[in-house]
Amino acid sequence: MSLLPIFLKLDGRPGLLVGAGAVALEKIGTLLPTGLRLRVVAPQARAEIRALAAEGRVEWIARPFAPEDLDGQFLAIAATDVPEVNEAVHRAAAERGIWSNSVDDIPNCDFFFGSIVSRGDLQIAISTAGESPALAQRLRREIDDQLPDDLGPWLAELGKLRREVLATHPRGEERRLLLHELAHRDICNSPLCETKQVARKGRAAALPGTVYLVGAGPGDPDLLTVKAVRLIAAADVILHDDLVSQAILDVASLHSAVVNVGKRCGIKAITQEEINALMIGSARAGRSVVRLKSGDPLLFGRAGEEMAALAESGVPFEIVPGVSAAFAAAAAVGCSLTHRDWASNVIFSTGHHAQSHNHAALPALEDATRVVYMPGRDMMLLAEEWMAAGLPADLPCAVVSHAAQPEQSVLHTTLGELGRAAASAEAPSLLLAGWAVRKITAGRSLALNFAAANAQ
Repeated sequence: MSLLPIFLKLDGRPGLLVGAGAVALEKIGTLLPTGLRLRVVAPQARAEIRALAAEGRVEWIARPFAPEDLDGQFLAIAATDVPEVNEAVHRAAAERGIWSNSVDDIPNCDFFFGSIVSRGDLQIAISTAGESPALAQRLRREIDDQLPDDLGPWLAELGKLRREVLATHPRGEERRLLLHELAHRDICNSPLCETKQVARKGRAAALPGTVYLVGAGPGDPDLLTVKAVRLIAAADVILHDDLVSQAILDVASLHSAVVNVGKRCGIKAITQEEINALMIGSARAGRSVVRLKSGDPLLFGRAGEEMAALAESGVPFEIVPGVSAAFAAAAAVGCSLTHRDWASNVIFSTGHHAQSHNHAALPALEDATRVVYMPGRDMMLLAEEWMAAGLPADLPCAVVSHAAQPEQSVLHTTLGELGRAAASAEAPSLLLAGWAVRKITAGRSLALNFAAANAQ
C-alpha cells in the first residue's frame, strides 16, 4: 500500500465522529487541538464526552448513526465496537466523497492517524499503514525522548527569520542556500544574535572580489565579533589557519569552499606565496574571500605580508579584528595584564623572539606582563635568559593551553620552575609572566612586596 503523508488544515471545518466510548475519546483528544468543529453521534457517551458537549467544545447527538449525518462534513471517523456500523459509515462517506477512518479496521479506511511527536508547530507523524499501531507508538516515544523541549520556540523564531528573508532577498539559489543555512544555526533572543544578523543582511556582508582578513579569536565561536560571523557565513572562499576550531568553521555556508592553509609545529602544507596567490586569484575571479586567522589578524598573523601582496595586486581588502589569545589566556588565569599595582607595560612576543640580548634593559621592565605566543614545550632556555637579564626566579608564570576552548588548562608556576613545570603543557599554549599573573587571592601582599622591592 502506497500512502501519501499530508498535513490537513482542519480549523473551522466540520467533522463527524461516530461513537462515544474510550477509543472515541482518544480521537477527540487528537482532533480538538486542530480546531475541527466536531459532531459526535452515539446513543450513549462517556462522562468526559458529555462534559465536553456541555462546555460547547463538541456537539453530541444522542442517537444511532444515520447516513444523513455525513451531509456537509469534511471528514468522518468511525470509532465504535460494531463492525457493521463502522462499515456503514465508510460506505456512506464514500458515496459523498468524504474521507473516512474506521479505527482498527484497515479495509474501511481512506486515511490513517499517525502517531505524533510535536514541539509547537513542529510535528512528526509516524504511520505503519495500520499494520502495527504499537510499533508506531514505540517509535514515537523514542523520537520524543531525543528531541529538545525548546524546539517549538526555536522553530517560531526560525519562521520569523524566514519571512524576513523572503521579504528582503530576491528569489534564487542564493536565497535558497541562506534559508538552509539558517536552519542549521542556533537562534537566541538577543537582537544581536548572529543568526538574525545573517538572515537580515545575507550575503551582502561579503563583497565579491574583496578579501577580508578576519580574526577568528581563540577558538570559541561565542567570542567571534558579529561582523566576523556575518562574513564567515557569507564568504565564497574561506582560507583558514590550522588552529581555527571546527566550531567556527561550522558557521560557514554550505556553498563555501573551505581550505586549510595553516601550519602546525612549524610544518607547512602551503607556502605564504601560495596563500597570497589563492587570495588574489579567488578575488579576481569575483569571489568574496575570508582569510581567517586565529586570534587577531594583526598580531603575529603575517597579515602585513598578505596586505602588501593584496595592495600590490590591486585587490581590495578589509581588516576585521578578533579577540587575541592573550586576552583569552588572561581571562583563563583571572588576571589583568595591566594591573595598576603590578604592571604598567605589556610585552607581546613569540617563543622565537622572546629571548632578548639587551639584558641591561630588562630589569627596568620587571613591572611588565610578558605574553609569549607559541613558546614551545621547552621553556628552560627562555627562563634562563630572563633570569640572566635580572628577572627574579619567583616571578609568577602561567602556561595556558587551549585558551577559551572546552579542553582549556592553566598551569601556575614561577620563572625558576618554568622549564620543568611547562614540559607537561599541551600545545597550543601561551605563556604569561609577571607579577600581575599571581593568583588574585595573594594579590595585595604581593603588590606591597613588589613596591617595597622597587623602593630599595
